[in-house]
Amino acid sequence: MSEVVTREYTVNLHRRLHGVGFKKRAPQAIKAIRKFAEEQMGTKDVRVHIRLNEFLWSKGVKNVPYRVRVRLSRRHNDDESSADRLYTLVTHVPVTTFKKLTTVNVDNEE
Repeated sequence: MSEVVTREYTVNLHRRLHGVGFKKRAPQAIKAIRKFAEEQMGTKDVRVHIRLNEFLWSKGVKNVPYRVRVRLSRRHNDDESSADRLYTLVTHVPVTTFKKLTTVNVDNEE
């Protein structure tokens, strides 16, 4: 778990938001993505990129997109005072369709 890694996932928000009240759907979607990233990458420190937040809120508080393609990057924490050595950055990956997409390991460009 100590390594730096980047992966792309498709997150089905529709099933994670089933039964959630209209005014709580977008905030709950953010929480669901944070929880998903925490489980997949094993880090408590999860940071959501602004573009992903804007995409989730793009259709309003109650009409959250059914699915979202995200890139989870586990990185070293530069903050010396932090208890966690690693953090996860969650960014949005725009796609035209979700058909035939699987989880993919991405080579780090940085």
